[in-house]
Amino acid sequence: MCGIVGLISYTEDLSRRTEVLAAMRGALALRGPDAVGEWVAPRALLVPRRLAVVDLTGGNQPMVATDPSGAATVVLSYTGEVFNADELRAELRRRGHEFRERSDTEVVLRAYQEWGAACAERLRGMFAFAVWDVRTEELVLIRDRFGIYPLFYADTPDGFAFGSEPKALFTTGVVAPVVDGEGLLEALSFTPTPGRAAFRGVREVVPGEVVRRGRDGLRRHRYWNFTPAPHTDDLATTEHRVRELLEEIVRAQVAADVPISSMLSGGLDSSAVCALAGRVLAADGRAEPLRTFSMEFAYHLDNFRPDEVHDSPDSPYVAKMAAHLGTEHRELLVDRGHLTDPAGQSEVVRAMERPVAGLDMYVSLYRLSQEVRRFSTVTLTGDGSDELFGGYLWFHDPYYVRAKGFPWLGASHRMEFLTGLLRRDVHDRLDFPGHAADRYREALAEVPLNGDESPRERRMREITYLNMTRYLRVILDRKDRLGMAASVEGRVPFCDHVLAEYVYNVPWDMKVADGREKSLLRAAVRDLLPDDVLRRRKSPFPTVQDPAYRTALREQLRAITADRSNPVNDLLEPSRVAAVLDDPSFGLRVGVTRMSIEAAVQLHHWLASGVTVAL
Repeated sequence: MCGIVGLISYTEDLSRRTEVLAAMRGALALRGPDAVGEWVAPRALLVPRRLAVVDLTGGNQPMVATDPSGAATVVLSYTGEVFNADELRAELRRRGHEFRERSDTEVVLRAYQEWGAACAERLRGMFAFAVWDVRTEELVLIRDRFGIYPLFYADTPDGFAFGSEPKALFTTGVVAPVVDGEGLLEALSFTPTPGRAAFRGVREVVPGEVVRRGRDGLRRHRYWNFTPAPHTDDLATTEHRVRELLEEIVRAQVAADVPISSMLSGGLDSSAVCALAGRVLAADGRAEPLRTFSMEFAYHLDNFRPDEVHDSPDSPYVAKMAAHLGTEHRELLVDRGHLTDPAGQSEVVRAMERPVAGLDMYVSLYRLSQEVRRFSTVTLTGDGSDELFGGYLWFHDPYYVRAKGFPWLGASHRMEFLTGLLRRDVHDRLDFPGHAADRYREALAEVPLNGDESPRERRMREITYLNMTRYLRVILDRKDRLGMAASVEGRVPFCDHVLAEYVYNVPWDMKVADGREKSLLRAAVRDLLPDDVLRRRKSPFPTVQDPAYRTALREQLRAITADRSNPVNDLLEPSRVAAVLDDPSFGLRVGVTRMSIEAAVQLHHWLASGVTVAL
């Protein structure tokens, strides 16, 4: 996984801006610790950073195509992994293209030369890249279908800036880290909107989109979305096809020239990926076992209590699965000190560039990524399965299915995830409920339907689409940002578009054929897993149960708000802060959740990182 940043100007000679170039080179060092390159020209500065995974001696960037005279024609700045690169390389050779190396970067460059921006439709993988056409002075940005790789951009007074993360845009000096009311709604509402970012003037390339910026302005178009189609396979054939696709996908995604590993939670999704990956490695004759990693909260080893969505801790199932597969397994124990360390919290906020719902989960995942990096550069995850196969509670409980809003908000019982401590005048003026309702209506209007669905089938299609285009964005952003903060590339087999297109059109009754969540996936991999793991009820990523964690958060809030010069005080409601600090219920009586306290702590770290909130 790599990082890119660039600046385009149609009036200034950028080749003279050496100080800007130096800042851009340092912007995304963790995303690309192995190499940094640059393209310097009057109209364009492009800086790619590389995390070398395939063809370690080739693939250097930016990669430049030339005409017969040797003059540059197009310049590629690329992040990603294209898993059908070998097939595309063979086709492009038949079309007359020559290759000097075996990197997928060169495949993307030649594919762009052959098909232009339409090359995106032929790429199977995860990617976000920029192409600068030297001849027409047009920049083209292209992002993969699910947004596995991030890509942001902003218009400037005389051109355009782009980068893998907003923080990269800020190094150009023409984009500022300012958050206005719309940005605060986006950051704190837990209703992700495709294309929107938290920062004023910054946009995100929508998954499956091409963005063009030339002298005549900006143009956008989608090259992919889900397409409704009849599903004619019977249940047995459907199960076989899902298994066949998963085997094909994992076989392609374990290819790497660096150590590879897999996350293992003891749940269905990660266990299936690990089992398939282990089979591929064994079939290839690799002597070393698959490396697997997991995380557990130390408090849960002796004090775990079942709750609405967690029947048991992960550790026993992880151990059983690791033994079943014979993996080289490492478990990271996270304690309260890790979770409340201000430095670690700050690193998470800097990585995510916004407050998040469930800081304890993010801090633990960041530390797990650091542990993975000690032994591996690439790791597979089970992300995307719950959204595609219907794993979450809100796919199945009638209360949540009937909710007239994003189902994961219905599952919160109308709790204020991140806004419980926000100033009431700000909260009411921005109208968070109205914002969520508007975004929900927009999302429903997008859902691809064939018009023949029964009411139940239509609703389940809607919920699947909402999860695949909104909730999955949260999951993939978390995987990308926290992995890249430790220079680890995360691969997501369940986010393969061929698999997703097929499963999207499978009738809901087939997806829950045995009356349980993800029964289609469970049937497809039933021969790979121990019965206990196969039958285990969906258990989301754990959140720490240690009551002392909330106490520690309260003390952090006390210290933060005691400094009256701290700008976070301008965003927090004093009476609610007082309730958290003085009320034995820690603010629960006025509706303040633990996530809201975490959010206040994160707002402090966010502002300390240089962000300005302008309401």
